[in-house]
Amino acid sequence: MDGFEKAQVLIDALPYIREFNGHTVVIKYGGSAMLDPNINQTIVQDIVMLKLVGLKPIIVHGGGPEINNMLARLNIKSEFINGLRVTTKETMEVVEMVLAGKVNKQIVEMISGQGGCPVGLTGKDGKIIRAKKLEKDGIDLGYVGEIVKVNTRLLKSLIDDSFIPIISPIGSDDEGNTYNINADYAAVAIAAAMNAEKLVFLTDVEGVLKDKDDPSSLVSFLNDEEAREYIHDGIIAGGMIPKVECCMEAIEKGVSMVHILDGRKKHALLLEIYTPNGIGTMLYKKGAK
Repeated sequence: MDGFEKAQVLIDALPYIREFNGHTVVIKYGGSAMLDPNINQTIVQDIVMLKLVGLKPIIVHGGGPEINNMLARLNIKSEFINGLRVTTKETMEVVEMVLAGKVNKQIVEMISGQGGCPVGLTGKDGKIIRAKKLEKDGIDLGYVGEIVKVNTRLLKSLIDDSFIPIISPIGSDDEGNTYNINADYAAVAIAAAMNAEKLVFLTDVEGVLKDKDDPSSLVSFLNDEEAREYIHDGIIAGGMIPKVECCMEAIEKGVSMVHILDGRKKHALLLEIYTPNGIGTMLYKKGAK
């Protein structure tokens, strides 16, 4: 690419830079997107670039594989019910140690290395995530929580002062109990509370496909009514259903745009936000686009 072509790329991105300047974007970062060091490097470069061109990124991260590895090393059995980790008090201690003490600080270090100003947090800091024990279908999952409230005071202070918050999805209640929170739902709740313009899920799929076996059938734009029809018709199925339902919950709570994209692709964030069609699926409320 010669100098003119490079300049043209920047000019083409200008309308999107102008449109999103000053807005908050919440990025859910986890799963397969965290496993490849080379991809990690491009993700954190993108995050720092978003900050430099005027967006206010907030990162919510998972860390399931790291938790599984540590539990195995400690000979603690991993058990899941309906996709949720059964979390005993012993398991919760490991979850907090891995998420807050290892994964969070790794992300902080990577973003610092790219010139950003990250701050590592858990949902317990500043009472960001107030939670209660999750009660679902009469099944006791232990210290698995659901979010009662998101306190935005600390987050607003940090992003207004040019910091990038990096949040482990761990919450607490008024009695001092600590809870393991599903990172997708934590990202939704934080995006809604912060009136985010965008919520981005970095996943291990391209986005919503009309034909799951055909990557060229990617749906670039999808409104909430169409998404419900796709679920009803079986076009969206399996593990994509809860992901898309998370997206629709965020839209219902006021987030303008929610993106599902393949976090394994280099510079996925920049390509999704600053090009006309992006590389994933953008969901929005019908009539709002």
